[in-house]
Amino acid sequence: MRYMLGCNMTANIYKFPLSIKKSEVFHLPVAPQVTSRTRFESCLPKKLPFVMPEEAIRLLDERMKQSENEIKLISINGPGDPLAVPDTTLKTIELVKKKYPDIMVGIKTLGIGSDRFASALFSAGLGLVEMVVNGVAEEILEKLYAWIRPGQKTLKIGEAVKLLINEQKDGVAALKYHDIRVVIQSVLYPGYNIDHVEKISRKMMELGADGISLIPYHAVEGAEVSLASPNEGDIAGAMSAAKKHLTVVDSLLNVDPVKDTSNEVILSSLVAGPSRERPNVAVVSSNGMEIDMHLGKAEKILIYGPREDGLPCLIDVREAPPPGGGVNRWEVLAESLSDCFALLTANAGQSPRKIFAAQGISLKICNDDINGCVEQLYPTGSKKKKKQV
Repeated sequence: MRYMLGCNMTANIYKFPLSIKKSEVFHLPVAPQVTSRTRFESCLPKKLPFVMPEEAIRLLDERMKQSENEIKLISINGPGDPLAVPDTTLKTIELVKKKYPDIMVGIKTLGIGSDRFASALFSAGLGLVEMVVNGVAEEILEKLYAWIRPGQKTLKIGEAVKLLINEQKDGVAALKYHDIRVVIQSVLYPGYNIDHVEKISRKMMELGADGISLIPYHAVEGAEVSLASPNEGDIAGAMSAAKKHLTVVDSLLNVDPVKDTSNEVILSSLVAGPSRERPNVAVVSSNGMEIDMHLGKAEKILIYGPREDGLPCLIDVREAPPPGGGVNRWEVLAESLSDCFALLTANAGQSPRKIFAAQGISLKICNDDINGCVEQLYPTGSKKKKKQV
């Protein structure tokens, strides 16, 4: 779809560049699904926390009670891509804007789906998008990315980069048509794309982007390829090239979910834990070893609970209600799991998520081994286990 800049008459109330400090940004990790990995990112498995939209608002409420810096911007960023779970992202934006209408909401994304969802994002109240654009030429992106997964299927890298370029091009134009601020975020990889920054800046300017943020690359443990970080001359040269076409700004939404612990204390207090009434965890699995099944396909539910020494183990297997019951199916299942504080599944629709949340059961999306995920929900058991070793 082609867009003409300036056709949307609704003015964005936020002046650019934004006069917001990083200390005035609060991050809400509601997106579990990762859509890409560069060759310079860690290949090591990561278990990063995320929350459902309702939990995210509770997280924000707790932060707003504190007397620290005023919150002016909500960053929906990580541990995956917000546009990979559009329903969750839109719900989170709507909840934030309903309760805190004066706070700006932004997302950081690779941009896949930004054209398709631009109108809905605007209607929900989104004010800012930071789009990761590391190149506008196929040959450069093929060298940067290990894989790109626009949906449930990982494409061949040649096909994927073509799709990515088109999605970003159409997405920036669509977002700007709806008067959403767009900042391009480019990571500077020495020997790969630093000399390409001016082309990125010029192309994104032509599409209507508001600014560009340059992030110097830093080596991480477990990466397929490691480089030396760009030196001061590299960075200065890239900034000089970029600002020929776009205003160079600091990223407000960029955060390392491994290093950033700003939400850690509040987040840990919101994650459901075992209680006398709800001591157990429900798990959906096809093989009894991994959390690998969509809740809607589950025929049986595995129940894990604590032994006398506090360590969790399999204590029961229950039949799931048959498919086709609609909302009633999830209400029946939630009632049958009244002794559980959490349910772990590879994926689930919005209807069961809402019903389980209303019943006090925390539905968590995981793709990992059962024992490791369950043990994380029993901190006391984990400590005892360490002492016994």
